[in-house]
Amino acid sequence: MLHIKLILCPVDFSEFSVTAYRYALSVAEHYQAKVVVQHIVELWRYPSLGFAASAALYDEFCQAVAENGAKQLQEFVKNYTHDRVPLELVVHQGMAPDSILSFAQAQKADAIVMGTHGQRGYDRLMLGSVTERVMRGASCPVLAVRNPPREFMAADKDGRHVHRLRQILFCTDFSENSERALNYAISATEEYDAELTLLHVLEEVPSPAKTEKAIAAATERLDKLIPPVERKTIKIKTAVRIGKPYRQIIQFAEEEQIDMVAMGVRGRGALDLAVFGSTTYRVMQLGPSPVLAVRV
Repeated sequence: MLHIKLILCPVDFSEFSVTAYRYALSVAEHYQAKVVVQHIVELWRYPSLGFAASAALYDEFCQAVAENGAKQLQEFVKNYTHDRVPLELVVHQGMAPDSILSFAQAQKADAIVMGTHGQRGYDRLMLGSVTERVMRGASCPVLAVRNPPREFMAADKDGRHVHRLRQILFCTDFSENSERALNYAISATEEYDAELTLLHVLEEVPSPAKTEKAIAAATERLDKLIPPVERKTIKIKTAVRIGKPYRQIIQFAEEEQIDMVAMGVRGRGALDLAVFGSTTYRVMQLGPSPVLAVRV
C-alpha cells in the first residue's frame, strides 16, 4: 500500500503552480498528509547587482527579496487553500532544482507534486527544465501536473475535497526502469479502487506479417508483470500499440481519459545529455494527464 505522509509542493506563483498546489492539497487530504509549500528565490536572476552593490547592500537586497518571497507565498496559500490540510511554508535561496532536491531529501518527502510548463508542438520541448531535473534526481516519486485530471476533485457531503482517480495508466518498456513505477501504480490503483491499464509500445515491427506475433508476445509479457494476488483484487487491462512511444502514450491517455500516467525514469547521465528529451519527459510536457515519474 502507498503511504504518503509528507508532500513537497514547490511553487513559482505561475498558473501551473496553482494547478499543482490544488492537486497536492487533494492528494494530501485523501492520505491525511502534510503539505510543505516551497518557494525558491533565485538570486541569479539579478546578475547586475553583484557588480554594482557593496557587500552590505547586497545582503540587504537578499533579505528584502526573501521577505518579499515569503509574503507572496503567504498570499498564494491564502488565495488557493480550501481544504483542511496541515501546511508548512518555506522560502529558500538558491538554484530551484538543487533546492527542491536537497530539501526533499532532508525532509524525507514521500512525494513531490509540481507544475510543468507544457509546450506547443511535439518538437518544441524545453530540455533541462526544473521539473525534468527534479524528476531525474529525486529519490521519491515526482507527480508532474500540467492539466488536472477530468473531475479529479469533488466535494463530498462534509465539504471535503475528494481526490478521484478512476483510470491509471502504467507504461513500460520492460526495463528495470519501470519496475518501481509499477509498484506505485498498483498501490494507487488499490487505494482509489481504480482501473489499471498496462501499456507497451512497439517501436519497430520487422514486417506486417510478424505484427500479430509481436503484439501477442508483448501482451504475454504484460500479463506476467502483475503478481497473482493483485490480479485477483484489482481491475487490470493490457494494451499494445505500435509507433513512437511518447506519441502513442499521449494518444492512448487522451482516448481512454486517463487520470494519471505512471512511468519510470533514469537519472540523467552523459548519454542522456546528448538525447533531446525522453519519453517520460515528453509525455509529462505534452500529455493530457498528470505523470507520476519514479526514478530507479
